[in-house]
Amino acid sequence: MQQAHTRYPEAETIQNLIAAAQKIVIIQADNPDGDSMGSALALEQILGDMGKDVYMYCGAAISPYLRYLQGWDRVNSDMASQFDLSIIVDTSADSLLENLAKAGQKGWLRSKPCIIIDHHNVESTIDFATAYCNHPGVATTEVIYELAQQLGWPLNLQAKNMIYAGIMADSLGLTTDATSARSIHIVANLVEGGIKIPALEEKRRDMIRKTPDIVAYKGQLLQRVEYHSDDRVSTITIPWKEIEQYSPIYNPSILVMDDMRLTVGTAIAISFKVYNDGHITGKIRANYGYPIAGDLAKHFGGGGHAYSSGFKVDLAGRPFNEVKSECITFATQLLDNLKQDQNNETLQHTDS
Repeated sequence: MQQAHTRYPEAETIQNLIAAAQKIVIIQADNPDGDSMGSALALEQILGDMGKDVYMYCGAAISPYLRYLQGWDRVNSDMASQFDLSIIVDTSADSLLENLAKAGQKGWLRSKPCIIIDHHNVESTIDFATAYCNHPGVATTEVIYELAQQLGWPLNLQAKNMIYAGIMADSLGLTTDATSARSIHIVANLVEGGIKIPALEEKRRDMIRKTPDIVAYKGQLLQRVEYHSDDRVSTITIPWKEIEQYSPIYNPSILVMDDMRLTVGTAIAISFKVYNDGHITGKIRANYGYPIAGDLAKHFGGGGHAYSSGFKVDLAGRPFNEVKSECITFATQLLDNLKQDQNNETLQHTDS
């Protein structure tokens, strides 16, 4: 049964802004993932087919595991100096555009119309957007697909491939709580539209194959995993030396987080990266039934989903272990509160 596509009230404004622009810059946050990359590449195809000049920007290096997505090498690390319109994808957090601010280029965004397309359904901390299209969905590419249906945007095969890639990345293969019947219908529509799932998956698997050195490094990381709060919280700390050595080859966090989450009794896994400029990042993955990742990230000014999120903290002289301890303590508190809420719900059902 064909499901009706979602209609967004901001769509007409977005259409008008795009119609009035010729050169459009698409911006990803400083922590690009499969959905943000898929969103940028899908929009590049859509807008290109509409006759627009498209420039893609990301203030952080593109991780090797994303390089199976055709077109990743067209993403620039320098911001465009001339453009008519910007579109920020897959984030509503101003803190995740820090590299733009450091380069003194965020003012360029303020001087031109700006569209935000996101799916995290949170209040935006980006205060200069002209149009804000942020609606619940399993991925930002799902929101882009719905906009395309509503506004009659062209979807060539490459755009469809990128929309599929984004949905699969953020839904962990259509397995997360945020995956809806509509998400599955969209994937089915994309298959009917010509995408070849086996071919795309083979490209992805080729990019995640590991060299013997990386397998050995994964073993070292696994030996350093720490468990807290009766094993409910697992953590790994990755120092700058290892980030510098291994990140160009394989993201250290991605190497071990699934193993950390699969430990018996573990509800949430946290990977800390400690950088040489005085900041840390936290990548958070929660197991099904423990939807606290987004709240934990929000505590540190970050954001994301209930089961997948992240944050960035400037230590500013504060000891890293203090921040780590705070993170573990707050994660434990969230898990305790969740357990208490579940117990209260059980009691209410019993009483009734």
